[in-house]
Amino acid sequence: MLYLTLFICFISSILLTPLVKKFAIMIGATDKPNYRKVHQKIMPRLGGLAIFLSFLVGYIIWQPTNPVAFPILVGAFIIIITGALDDKYELSAKTKLLGQISAALVVVLWGGATVDFINLPFGGLLEFGYLSIPLTILWIVGVTNAINLIDGLDGLAAGVSSIALITISGMAIVMGDMFVAALASIVLASTLGFLLYNFHPAKIFMGDTGALFLGYIISVVALLGFKNITVVSLIIPVIILGVPISDTLFAIVRRLYNKQPLSAPDKSHLHHCLLRIGFSHRQTVIVIYTIAAMFGLTAFIFSMSTLWGALMVLAIMFLAIEVFVEIVGLVSQDYRPILNFVRGRR
Repeated sequence: MLYLTLFICFISSILLTPLVKKFAIMIGATDKPNYRKVHQKIMPRLGGLAIFLSFLVGYIIWQPTNPVAFPILVGAFIIIITGALDDKYELSAKTKLLGQISAALVVVLWGGATVDFINLPFGGLLEFGYLSIPLTILWIVGVTNAINLIDGLDGLAAGVSSIALITISGMAIVMGDMFVAALASIVLASTLGFLLYNFHPAKIFMGDTGALFLGYIISVVALLGFKNITVVSLIIPVIILGVPISDTLFAIVRRLYNKQPLSAPDKSHLHHCLLRIGFSHRQTVIVIYTIAAMFGLTAFIFSMSTLWGALMVLAIMFLAIEVFVEIVGLVSQDYRPILNFVRGRR
């Protein structure tokens, strides 16, 4: 039954996306080129509505009985409304943040999806107490914005999200959590149908409607799949979302390093850097897909490692990220501590 549901979600997305494209043009929900945008012509956005509607079809067919399922759906409606209004009217950052927090509150307070404690690796329990609610909301809002930030090239956010959903679904199946596996798979099928129209050269953008929805739903399924377990296991969703989280963290580092406001927009995100060093639009997206897939594979290896093996995997991963960041100039062109150290030792 699940396989049929996934097929229906995929086909629904393929059929709905052209209709959403016409609707976006009709209401003026379009993306105009500017100095920060890569595209050179006006493009319809709001494509995330097709992803959500396809997901909704799958949800109705699936009819989950898990108590957190309906709160997730209500939160999704809130995030879709927020994204759609932004795609049409370009809401202020504060208003968008309010929508994201509202959606997170529904899942956390009504659905009870909180990280209440973690088991420490060398014994003992770390309980978050009252901090569990704000920490969980911070996770949901943070991942939602991280996915939104990487939505800068055709097919980038949709593809990276799909890879994350494949990893989460696969690990959920291994762990025997079929609710998370099914939920992630339904979103995946809906996203892949849309990606046929969104990959370079894109015919429609997902807009904030799609980026916020995917960020929201990924943050929630990752949370549900790995909550209240060991501190090592809690790192797994962070690794799975390595591309958007790394890009966001280094954007913060970059602005602090260059003494700029944290909210200042720039053209130094990962995809901008890869374009600047000579990769084409399509090549840049495929390179980032590959990196996202490597993070997913790392998460699988990490989950099967012993404690010391997991720590070694983390150390290698952090070193690889730092070297890559220095090579592409993600912080700045002159930020190269490790590369300069290696050259100095020769």
